[in-house]
Amino acid sequence: MSHPERNLSDPGEAIPIAPSFIEQRSALASQPPLLDARVVLICARAVLLALVAAGVAQLLTALIGLVTNLAFYARVSTEFVSPANHMRGGSVVLVPVLGGLLVGLMARYGSQAIRGHGIPEAMEQVLKNHSRIPARMTLLKPLSAAIAIGTGGPFGAEGPIIATGGALGSLLGQLLPTSAAERKTLLAAGAAAGMAATFGSPVSAVLLAVELLLFEYRPRSLVPVALAAAAATSVRVVFVGSAPVFPMPQLLQPGAAALTAYVLLGGVLGLLSVWVTRGVYWIETLFERLPIHFMWWPALGGLAVGVIGLFAPRTLGVGYDNIEQMLSGELPLAVFGWLCAWKLVSWTIALGSGTSGGTLAPLFTVGAGVGGALGVLVTQLMPALGVDVRIAALVGMAAIFAGASRALLASVVFAFETTRQPLGLLPLLAGCTAAYLVSCLSMRHSIMTEKIARRGVPVTTEYSADFLEQVRVAEHGLRDVVCLNAEDRATAAQERLLTASADYQHQGFPILDRGGELIGVLTRRDLLRAHAPDTLLRDLLTRPAVVVHPEATLREAADLMATHHIGRLPVVSRRAPGQVVGIITRSDLLAAHLPRLAQQTRVQRPWRAA
Repeated sequence: MSHPERNLSDPGEAIPIAPSFIEQRSALASQPPLLDARVVLICARAVLLALVAAGVAQLLTALIGLVTNLAFYARVSTEFVSPANHMRGGSVVLVPVLGGLLVGLMARYGSQAIRGHGIPEAMEQVLKNHSRIPARMTLLKPLSAAIAIGTGGPFGAEGPIIATGGALGSLLGQLLPTSAAERKTLLAAGAAAGMAATFGSPVSAVLLAVELLLFEYRPRSLVPVALAAAAATSVRVVFVGSAPVFPMPQLLQPGAAALTAYVLLGGVLGLLSVWVTRGVYWIETLFERLPIHFMWWPALGGLAVGVIGLFAPRTLGVGYDNIEQMLSGELPLAVFGWLCAWKLVSWTIALGSGTSGGTLAPLFTVGAGVGGALGVLVTQLMPALGVDVRIAALVGMAAIFAGASRALLASVVFAFETTRQPLGLLPLLAGCTAAYLVSCLSMRHSIMTEKIARRGVPVTTEYSADFLEQVRVAEHGLRDVVCLNAEDRATAAQERLLTASADYQHQGFPILDRGGELIGVLTRRDLLRAHAPDTLLRDLLTRPAVVVHPEATLREAADLMATHHIGRLPVVSRRAPGQVVGIITRSDLLAAHLPRLAQQTRVQRPWRAA
């Protein structure tokens, strides 16, 4: 113990240590609970936020109805109606143009963030701006969306409602004392509440938030979002009842042959989702090359919407009634093809022009149309397969969204929640998974992430358990450590550093008192910079040692290093907190990943019996 330095491999006897070390040790003495009182407070805020967001969703729906009635029927009413039955004749072409002009003015003099369907913009704020959305977006986004959709824009109301709910959550997180992580949770809670209030689909709303907005799966974020979605759905029940948004006749149990057909159908829709995504951003690129200000782009997109709406009036507006009729099998094959083709053209041009609107309803319309049309063809060509046209439309509706957005679970559950058809779950899971597979094989980014990826924002939607959380310090940090005596003088330590063996070539050295107890850590730089030769190593210490136990995880060790701006941690025994039994360094944290990388890339030989 009295030797100036020692190699330690035995924790030895427990000796009391200074209170400062006990304080450092207590942080790792026991695993904290997954949730705390702070999460309860965030849950309460999320529920209140959901009630407000659900009310805003109803107001936005009424506002869209008001604009639609004024623009197409010249009457004052908030009834949510389709513009397809308008009586304006050829002048209907000008209505979307006027709406586009108003949206362009709002984008130029209000905020450019109103352009697009909202979810990518919310994702970007989460990733780059600590979930801070400007307060003016809570007004400008729903107002611009109501104008764009109410004047015939082929969008869904759900995208702007989700974006508005997210903006409300972000605003609440900025007005009240919150961390960036809590503000992200409130943003996701508001977005989930907006979707749940629109479709009465709380579970898929939570899944959508997890798959697209939270970028994590943790109890402290999942619980507030789930409570918000449930609260918003209850508000919707009060206003519009509990009936499914897209009611369908009772379905029959599909057989194995039909299920195979739905898998192939999902693959086709996955390929279509890739084409749709690329088409939207190709058109957006064409608009960006125009030699005019972006303020005029929505008007040009509105002109295309109006011209198409002149001979295909079903493409105007949200089109929820179209989806319902497709899922019910009420539309003939010719209408299926005609509607989905022109809806796709109208929507891609309008969205590429940078106006304000959503993606869910147009994708659902196109997917249901293509799925239903293919279902009709299969039933006529191969009736023995037992394909149900209604299930084919349902699978098509969900599969195209799963492929375009990469929100696989949200797509499956959404189709179930909006139809309440449990026998459709298996075809939905099979078809959506096939679409998801084709999409992932065909393109790197989704329709939600392509825009922000082009802006240089790194986006990942792959969630995995933190590898460092699965490895203990004892697996990498228990080894012999070169320690220095606190009573040594700086000159002697410097001489050993410059002339001694490789044992002294590392960068940090625990400093021990006369009793062999840890009192601090000095780096090589600290020792070599000591100018007074008679200075004791004890006097070079400027702060207490930050230590870690063998039972701690490498994640806890990494967090301690980052928090205290240090590159190494002495490992001390829990029974004898002053006794050094090892050391963990940043290099050890990197080396710990080597087995994980090997497991991902190494292909093992197949097992063979002896």
